[in-house]
Amino acid sequence: MVMHFSAEDQTRIASAIAAAEAATSGEIFCVVSRRVSSYIDVSLGWAAAAALILPMGLIPLGFGPGWLPQFGGGWEAAHVSGGPQDVAHALGAYAMVQAVVFVLVFLLTRIPTIRRWATPRNVRRDRVRRAALQQFLAQGVHVTRERTGVLIFAALDEHQVELIADEAIHAVVAADHWADAVAALLREIGAGRPAAGFEAAIALCGQVLAQHFPPRPDNPNELPDHLILL
Repeated sequence: MVMHFSAEDQTRIASAIAAAEAATSGEIFCVVSRRVSSYIDVSLGWAAAAALILPMGLIPLGFGPGWLPQFGGGWEAAHVSGGPQDVAHALGAYAMVQAVVFVLVFLLTRIPTIRRWATPRNVRRDRVRRAALQQFLAQGVHVTRERTGVLIFAALDEHQVELIADEAIHAVVAADHWADAVAALLREIGAGRPAAGFEAAIALCGQVLAQHFPPRPDNPNELPDHLILL
């Protein structure tokens, strides 16, 4: 499922951020990424493993160069005569099958749905967390005056959400307080309504921030309210 953020969606999210921040001195910053990694290494790993293992299953079935006309001969000839040419044909046929399996499995795991299934969950989670932290630093969420910035980061292809709170918030708000916000965003992403998910997550984060960080007499908007699309 390909998800898009229209201009109206982005306006809704910006309005939700402004409304939430009106009741707190904290800052909420939202970033969405289509995909945080190409996962080429994962595809290569699956392809290499398949090329090494799957062709071995053909040997008990009598696989030999005779299965590939361009090689001729057969396993039987190789085993009986033991000639260098027969052995070369046998090895060449086996290498050809390995190459075909490698390419097919690699291409198969480049299909988004299959790639997500083939990528271990902990790998996806770690890469999304790393990308979220990079955005937390790159976008300056950590440099608010009182260190009260919160990043809501969603990776759409990975179906993963990370919420990072700066040190002043982390010191007084337990990590599980953000669970409802993360769950709301994940639920709406799964339903194909990411904009609604951001609105719900922002409102929930705003409630938590308002409890611990009420607005100051001077309450400047230190971070832009618009959604960042990567």
